[in-house]
Amino acid sequence: MKLDGIIPLYNDMRQLSLKRYRFGFKYNNVTFDVFFFIDESPYKLMFGVKAENFYFEMDIKKGFVIDPTLPKDKYSELCRILGLQFDPTNKFKPAYFFAEFNKNIPVKADKKNTPKPHEIAVYRTDVEEADKIYFMGWLDNTINGNKVTLKNLEKTRLLLGDDAYIRCKAKNVSSRWTDEIKKAQEVILDF
Repeated sequence: MKLDGIIPLYNDMRQLSLKRYRFGFKYNNVTFDVFFFIDESPYKLMFGVKAENFYFEMDIKKGFVIDPTLPKDKYSELCRILGLQFDPTNKFKPAYFFAEFNKNIPVKADKKNTPKPHEIAVYRTDVEEADKIYFMGWLDNTINGNKVTLKNLEKTRLLLGDDAYIRCKAKNVSSRWTDEIKKAQEVILDF
């Protein structure tokens, strides 16, 4: 299924040098947080419902094509969240969800909708120290004679993006995280 509705947003993000974007989408009276990542390969779409502790990701292949099928567990959970009852004569298909989504993608990007790491961390919880969602700086491991861990690199990649991951891996730098919002810092790749 081609998501041609995302092409104008993609072009505007590129124009504004944005690699990650967040926007809302409502379907069947359920509001989804949607994240569009063009710094990952393939590009990713992430849909989440915070109140339900639910999310899923979709790969966007060349030509802005997605596979509209979902794993059985994600499909069942999506149906539950949307309040859909099984009806053999009118079966819900995820393609219906994505067709509606495709019609409601913003065409213009706004820099204020660049997601913060903790907004992504709410959904991508399968990371080292998942409770520590606020970015609080960098640690140069070379100074202490240590090496950045694979788990830290993976958390960096998932929450901060491929650019941060590549730089941390090359420079032996760890991303630092806290569970205290007052210690949160802006992410600047200044090393």
